[in-house]
Amino acid sequence: MSIQISAEYVKELRNKTGAGMMDCKKALQANDGNMELAIEALRKKGLALADKKSGRLATEGIIESYIHAGSRIGVLVEINCETDFVARRSEFQRLAKDIAMQIAACPSVQYISLEDIDNMFITNETRIESEKEDLISKPESIRERIVAGRVEKRLKEVSLINQPFIKDTNISVEELLKQHIALLGENIKIRRFEKFLLGEGLEKKQYDLVTDVQGIIGKT
Repeated sequence: MSIQISAEYVKELRNKTGAGMMDCKKALQANDGNMELAIEALRKKGLALADKKSGRLATEGIIESYIHAGSRIGVLVEINCETDFVARRSEFQRLAKDIAMQIAACPSVQYISLEDIDNMFITNETRIESEKEDLISKPESIRERIVAGRVEKRLKEVSLINQPFIKDTNISVEELLKQHIALLGENIKIRRFEKFLLGEGLEKKQYDLVTDVQGIIGKT
């Protein structure tokens, strides 16, 4: 016999997961009203649904921008979906804004996913880790395992979809995308992004007060 679940409790689960009302009710009933277990069950279901859609072509979408407080950091990101209808949905547009904010908040991120990292970067990181002093005295087999683990950690640090989501660190950006794929029913991809830092690449002039004053005195 199914337990009775209040509408308020179902709505709370919907707000936390973005899943449909009936799905939320069924998840709560199947887990005896346990909110955390219901969230986990919906997440697993959502990820499974998202994986089935991940190979579909996504050519619509939006380009979203984010300017951080103080106007010193800016981000442009292109998020793709399958139809213009989904691109206009508030959930999709909010996702794009969240992704742009995520990029601004992650100074180490350089790539969208691990698959996008070029071999030169991986080779360089492997070389740096291999030459660290704390590994010199260790046997080669142990040294190789440590280097591999450190490089893997480093690669995840520069991959956007491997980052904990800034608004809910219990999930990754990749899981956030898959939740929205399940919610909106279309494949969603982060295609590209660009981050702008005020003054980046410019040679800043150093102001020397003493030299400046001496120059003024010399002219008088």
